[in-house]
Amino acid sequence: MQPTYTMDDTQWSKLIQNVAYYFNDLTLKRGFQYYKQNRIRSFTMTEPSKINALVEGREDYRVTIDLDSFTRCHCNCPVSGHCKHMAAVLLSYAEQQNRSVQVLANAKAASFLPKTSSSSPIGADGKHQQQLKEHASRIADGGITEWREYFAFCITPLAHTTRNPEYVDRALSSITKFKPKLSPEMDKLFTLHAHLFLIEKLAKPSANLPGQVAFTSSLGYYTQVAVSELQEAITRLLKSTLPLSPEQEQEYDLWPHIVETLSYLRREMLTESRDRLRDQPSFSLCYDLLWRNWIYPNTGGTKLYLDEIKQLQQAESELGASLSRHAWLLAQSRMYFYLKDDQKAWELLNTAAERPGLHPDELMSFTSPLLDAGEWSRLVGWLVQIGPLLSSRLYNLNGYSNSWEEAVRHLPEAEPRMWNTLGTMLPISGEVYEEKLITYGKWQIWMDYQLSIGKQPSEFRVTDLQPMEKNAPEVLLPFYHQAAERFVLDKNRHSYKAAVKLLKRLSKLYKKMKQEERWEAFLEAFTTRHSRLRALQEELRKGKLIP
Repeated sequence: MQPTYTMDDTQWSKLIQNVAYYFNDLTLKRGFQYYKQNRIRSFTMTEPSKINALVEGREDYRVTIDLDSFTRCHCNCPVSGHCKHMAAVLLSYAEQQNRSVQVLANAKAASFLPKTSSSSPIGADGKHQQQLKEHASRIADGGITEWREYFAFCITPLAHTTRNPEYVDRALSSITKFKPKLSPEMDKLFTLHAHLFLIEKLAKPSANLPGQVAFTSSLGYYTQVAVSELQEAITRLLKSTLPLSPEQEQEYDLWPHIVETLSYLRREMLTESRDRLRDQPSFSLCYDLLWRNWIYPNTGGTKLYLDEIKQLQQAESELGASLSRHAWLLAQSRMYFYLKDDQKAWELLNTAAERPGLHPDELMSFTSPLLDAGEWSRLVGWLVQIGPLLSSRLYNLNGYSNSWEEAVRHLPEAEPRMWNTLGTMLPISGEVYEEKLITYGKWQIWMDYQLSIGKQPSEFRVTDLQPMEKNAPEVLLPFYHQAAERFVLDKNRHSYKAAVKLLKRLSKLYKKMKQEERWEAFLEAFTTRHSRLRALQEELRKGKLIP
C-alpha cells in the first residue's frame, strides 16, 4: 500500500456521516467481508481526497473514491450506486489512517452519536482545558492513582455518550492531548493503564451509580466490539518488550509502577465476572500477559513468585464472596508454573476445572513459554495434563495439536503419550485424532476408530480416502463390505445404487492388491445370496458387475 494523506478528526467524522448516508447496512457488511479477505489489490492517493483502487470480485473492479463528494464515487462493477467494492476500499483507508474499521463498518449506528463541535475538541471550554493541563502536569511524578484521576477527568464530557468504538477513540484522543513527554518505557505503562481504564468503564458502566450493580453481565454489541478492540491493543502492547529489573536502580523508576499495576490487575482479575466465556476474561488475560511477557523474562529468583502467592492467598480473606475462585486458583497455578513446581500447578488447575469457568485459552497459555524455551519434557507433561481439561466442543484444538507436533518432533519417545492423551479426550479430540492417525500412517487404528463410531464411506469424500487406498487398501475392505451390506438391507432402489458404487470401489481395491480371484469369489457369493432382489440385480448389471 502506498502512503496516504493524513486525515484529521473533522474529516473522520465527515467520512462516518457520508458512509452512513450513502451505504446501506448490507452493503457495508459485504464490504467488510471483502476488506477482511484482503481483496484490495492496489490502493493509491494522487491528492488528499482522491482514492484509486483495484478490488478483486468476480473480476478485478476499478474503484474511484472522492472523499469530498461521494456522488462522484465510481466502480465499474455491474451494481449501480455505492457498492461493496467501494465500502471495502473505504474500510482499508480507515485502517491506513489508524482509525477504527469497526466504527466505519457500523457507520449507521456511529453516525447517530453526539458529536462535539468540529472547531473544538472534547471538553473545549477554557476552564476544563486548564484543569486538564493541571492534572496532566502531575502525570510524570505521579503513580497509577494520579493517572486514573487524570483519565476520569478527561472522559467527563463523554459521560452520556454511547459506549462503542467511537467513544474509545474520543476518550483516547482526550487522554493523550495534554499528556507530557514520558520515557518510552513509562509511556507504555501509561498507555496500558489508559486502555485498562477504558475497559473497566465499558464493562462496568454503572459501578459508581448508587443503587445499581457494579458489573453488567451482558454487554451490547457495539460495547463488546469496543472492548475487543481495546483488548487487542493491550495484547499487542504487552507482547512488546519492556526492559525491567526490580533489583536495579532505574532512571525512570519503573518497578514501583509495575508493582502498582500488578496490584490493580490482581484485584480486577480476582473479581472479574466469568458468566460469558466466548472470550478469555479481559483482566485475567492482562494479568497473564504482564507476568508472561514483562515480568517473567526480566526477573530471576523465586521470591517474586512466592510473594505473589502470599498476595493471592491474602486476597481470599479480603475479597470474601466477591472472589472468583477460578481466577484465584489459576493465578496461583501460574506462580507454581514459574517456580517449576508443576505438580502443585496441576493440582490447582484440576481443582479449578472441577466446575465450568476456565477458558481454553487460559489453559493453553501455559504451553507458550515452554515452546519458546524449548522445554520439551515439561511441555509433554503439560499437554498431558491440560488436554482432558479442554472440555469446550467449540474450541479449535489446532494450537494444542501443533504443540504436540513440536514436542514429539524434539522428543520422539513422547509419541505414545500423545496417542494416549488424544484417546482419552475423545470425542472432543476426534478431528485432531483422525488427522494425526493419517499423518502418522496408522491406518488400521484409523479404520477401527471409524467403525467404532459408526461412520460410513458415504460420509467421506473420495479424496479423504485416497491416502488409505494408496497406502493400505486392505484396511478399507471391511469398511466397504459392511457398508455395502447395510445398503442392501434397506431394500430400495437408491440404496442399491449406493451399494453398487461401493462394490465398484471394492473391485478396484482387489485389483490393486492383485487379488482378482478373491473378488470374483465374493461377487459370485454376493449375487447368489441376493438373487431374489431383482432391483439390485438390475443395478449390478447397469454397473457392469455382472452380465
